[in-house]
Amino acid sequence: MPEEASLVSIWPEYVIPTLQVLSDGQSRQRREVFDAVAEHAGVSDDARAETLKSGGTRYEQRMGWVLSHLGKAKWVDRPERGHYVINDAGRAALAKYPQGFDYALAREVFAPFWPEKAKTAALASTPVQPSDEISDPIEVIEDAVSRIEASVGEDLLDRLRNSHPDFFEQAVVDLLLKMGYGGAAQRGRRIGGSNDEGIDGLIDQDALGLEQVYIQAKRYKEGNNVGREPIQAFVGALHGFGASRGVFLTTSAFTSGAIDYAKKVQSRIILIDGAKLVDLMIAYRVGVQEKQRFSAVEVDEDYFE
Repeated sequence: MPEEASLVSIWPEYVIPTLQVLSDGQSRQRREVFDAVAEHAGVSDDARAETLKSGGTRYEQRMGWVLSHLGKAKWVDRPERGHYVINDAGRAALAKYPQGFDYALAREVFAPFWPEKAKTAALASTPVQPSDEISDPIEVIEDAVSRIEASVGEDLLDRLRNSHPDFFEQAVVDLLLKMGYGGAAQRGRRIGGSNDEGIDGLIDQDALGLEQVYIQAKRYKEGNNVGREPIQAFVGALHGFGASRGVFLTTSAFTSGAIDYAKKVQSRIILIDGAKLVDLMIAYRVGVQEKQRFSAVEVDEDYFE
């Protein structure tokens, strides 16, 4: 389950655009710098909206890292709290590095301004892979957590595929209840069995059961993808119950025909494949438990006003 590539460029690529924005000599507030660089560098709205798991946006996190390095290198001054202005050293850097920065050049140029421990570790690292010291620390932590979750997700999928059908059906019901379906009273149950009429679980959205979500769960091996026929059968089962919405979950994936069909039918059918299933289980802590919690700190600017 590889992580999708970020729409936001690595932070070294924003160094020169930031200096270019500040090259007019005006003092700009931090937020003004972020907005001006985004416009100057052509950062899309989707990229600016990309969020980190810990909260906040990836673009602003990386721009914060840019301003931090420019300050350490003394290429910008801070005439007042939260404001930045280019200085002569910054103008010289802008002229010296017209081609911009990648990780390798950023390590070479900015490492002398890091604490000794970080500098030693970074300079000893392989030139091919960016070191943790040159990456945004928050993103380093999130990347490590993502790798852990990817490994746990693979283990979860393997266990679900090899579990008893009853267990799997109950697991998906537990997941939907944990996600908030079924209300505070947790009105949901597994139905599966020889007389399930094509329905493996049912969630009552209200106390009287006027709004119901029907569930179908297919415990398939990797590569044995769910085709259009099982989705058609599920839709037929929904019609038999007079239902208009359902969730179809599988430990494998869906064929393009199944996906297209689910989009076109009048009933509201949500398809959840194996990758999405374990992502949700991890996010809502179903079948997993929190092993360790980390926290990060930053200077409280308001305290020093």
